[in-house]
Amino acid sequence: METMGKVAVTIVVALFLRWGWKLLNWVWLKPKKLEKWLRNEGYKGNSYKLLMGDMIEFATIVKEGKSKPIPVTHDITSYALPFDHHIISKYGEKSFIWLGPTPRMYIRDPELIKEILLRPDEFQKPHPEPFRDSVIRGLLVTEGHKWVKHRKIINPAFSLQNLKMMFPAIRSSCSDMIHEWELLTATSGSTELDVWPYIDSLAGDVISRTAFGSCYEEGKKIFRIQKEQIDLIFQMLFILHLPGRRFIPIRANKKYNENVNELRSVLMAIINKRKKAIETGEGKCDDLLGILLESNKKEIEEHGVGMSIEDVIEECKLFYVAGSETTSNLIVWTMVCLSLHQEWQTRARDEILQVFGNGEIDFEGLKSLKILTMILNEVLRLYTPVIMMTRATHKETKLGNMMIPSGVQLSLAMMHVHHDREIWGDDVNEFDPERFSEGIVNATKGKGSSPFFPFSNGPRVCIGQNFALTEAKTAMAMILQRFMFELSPSYKHSPFPVFTLPPQFGAHLILRNIS
Repeated sequence: METMGKVAVTIVVALFLRWGWKLLNWVWLKPKKLEKWLRNEGYKGNSYKLLMGDMIEFATIVKEGKSKPIPVTHDITSYALPFDHHIISKYGEKSFIWLGPTPRMYIRDPELIKEILLRPDEFQKPHPEPFRDSVIRGLLVTEGHKWVKHRKIINPAFSLQNLKMMFPAIRSSCSDMIHEWELLTATSGSTELDVWPYIDSLAGDVISRTAFGSCYEEGKKIFRIQKEQIDLIFQMLFILHLPGRRFIPIRANKKYNENVNELRSVLMAIINKRKKAIETGEGKCDDLLGILLESNKKEIEEHGVGMSIEDVIEECKLFYVAGSETTSNLIVWTMVCLSLHQEWQTRARDEILQVFGNGEIDFEGLKSLKILTMILNEVLRLYTPVIMMTRATHKETKLGNMMIPSGVQLSLAMMHVHHDREIWGDDVNEFDPERFSEGIVNATKGKGSSPFFPFSNGPRVCIGQNFALTEAKTAMAMILQRFMFELSPSYKHSPFPVFTLPPQFGAHLILRNIS
């Protein structure tokens, strides 16, 4: 018995030492080793603080930054990325920050960014990424063979043929919003209006119709829950990188976990209902969910393995955040920019009237809107929805002339590249759609191929970019047909990031009905 007791004690001590060593390595030894490597490579940043890193300072500066607007300008980098701007201003372009015990170095060279995006197997999404993974997963975070299979299954949903099939639903949602605005301007011909809630609802409405078709009302409920989840995440900035964060007993955390369960329940009901309808021949495959389920069914029949029900749920959640956020941001900032630059508003309207007159917008006619396309590209450059992308090394990896050790995150500074004077010229912070008159490739006036990343780049380029641009073109064409608009005196400029870049204090404009 005594011997057995000694063995048990030895095992317990050994386990304690092993776990203790792992914990010590995670919270101190490895971060200090990586910090030494970064400084040897010429990177500068704050010294590592046990467990929290820069998170307290990050949360404080972000909270302060989002509390007030800025003067109207397109030079928005310091406002949209206040903590990153603070660190880069303090330490220079070769700088890094600490997200808990993990260092994140800034990559601002567009050629290095392209190289990283072209090597997705070597530079993968960080796991976990609390701010992002808390709300959306799906294709956005899947890696390796699983990503290849899921992309193959989802691709048909975003084909040109299916986009054309979904176009009437997009146009119908836009028409409903336009009708609301016409009622508001019916009496006096004009009105002061915060257009942001309408545009935000429009994007959710489009996704609800195109993703869930007959389950449209349930789809709107998903949209509302997802929006609340994003708000709750911002309330939990201080604890996002703590281990076991979801168990911390604060009100926001409790509500967030309740929403996770409700969201899963709603989506499960929609998916099961649609699967049953398809199996009995009663369901149509003319929306994103139907096409996805049909494609998944085909993949399982041909290869034995497809997406699980949990995978389908995650993709449906991704439809909402990635699909609605990107497009609503693009539309609202286009309206703000055209309010500031009336000559471009006039040119865009003249083109739309030339192509469509006062008649109905059609899918094929959108291809003829060259000026509107230039405008949208310039808005995507100045107010890029993906302000920063993150990748990580999971083994020692060569990048440029560096051998980056495992465990380092890389911030691909898209917004900084889009606002880089050396790349775009001295007018970098001016609204000039003319720079895209000869296409995206020639937009930098002979300074190399255009470093333009609004929808990422490489093999993992956004699968829904054509969907987003079609919706934005349709909405803007229908708005410009019927309204003139300018900034209201109560407008407050506030492009502050959540997952994308919404106007923090709305977008108050004066609308004038011209139809």
